[in-house]
Amino acid sequence: MHRFALLALICTATAEPLPDKGLVIDLNAAKGLKVEDGDKVVAWTNQAAVAPTAKEFVKRDEGRKEPGSGRPSLLGLNGKPTVDFRQQELVCLDEDAFDGLSSGKGHTWIAVLAVHEQREGLKDVNSFFGNLRNGEKYEGIWGCLNDDNTPWWGARNGITFGRFDENNPKLEGPKLEVGKFHVLAGRMAAGTGTVGLEFFVNGDKPAATAKVPVNVTANPSRMAVGQERDAINHPGVESFDGQIARFLIWERPLSDQELASAIAALQKDYLKVE
Repeated sequence: MHRFALLALICTATAEPLPDKGLVIDLNAAKGLKVEDGDKVVAWTNQAAVAPTAKEFVKRDEGRKEPGSGRPSLLGLNGKPTVDFRQQELVCLDEDAFDGLSSGKGHTWIAVLAVHEQREGLKDVNSFFGNLRNGEKYEGIWGCLNDDNTPWWGARNGITFGRFDENNPKLEGPKLEVGKFHVLAGRMAAGTGTVGLEFFVNGDKPAATAKVPVNVTANPSRMAVGQERDAINHPGVESFDGQIARFLIWERPLSDQELASAIAALQKDYLKVE
């Protein structure tokens, strides 16, 4: 067995519990990985208690010239297993499981990741997750990096296409150092009017804030990690290069206390911040 596959079987989750209420995605590189050809990840099992159709994020060959080229690799960083994406992706094939995140429920996401230097693709769109709809006005949510590894995220409501405008805000944080873990988080308030967005980078104080009108009829699509959507028309073009150790989404905005506690727990586990 590959040494990191073995590590993934025996590692435990973070020492401190994270909120369970509303948790719909928990991808932990220490659990639930299926690998082939040594270290190639073909499925990542969602540890949250959700419907079976939302349990697995799987490899996608559709749209790729070379079968299997979209598989990320199982690696490690600072003694922690990670999934290493090089313009690759894993996709949850449930079309509707996460639509409500941006159409009224609100949500919170947290990612523990490390970045590589970004390669050429669509300028300043190197996505580490997203459930944007294929075509039309691409409604949904996405977390990305500029080409210089400045992180950003936003929610697209599908009212206009613009990149970027009041219906497609871009919240930017400070540039990320290559080769070390960072804890990023985004929070979208619940409601059906104009709601607040917040972006957090390595701490519980917002690095950026914005507002966006909620479109309750918006129809996001499949959730992907490693890119902004199930981009079978041009896989890898808008994908990021980096490693993800943990990725979580709650279908509600966590309270300030819950968010601060979750960020602190992940920092303690991955960044060794006391």
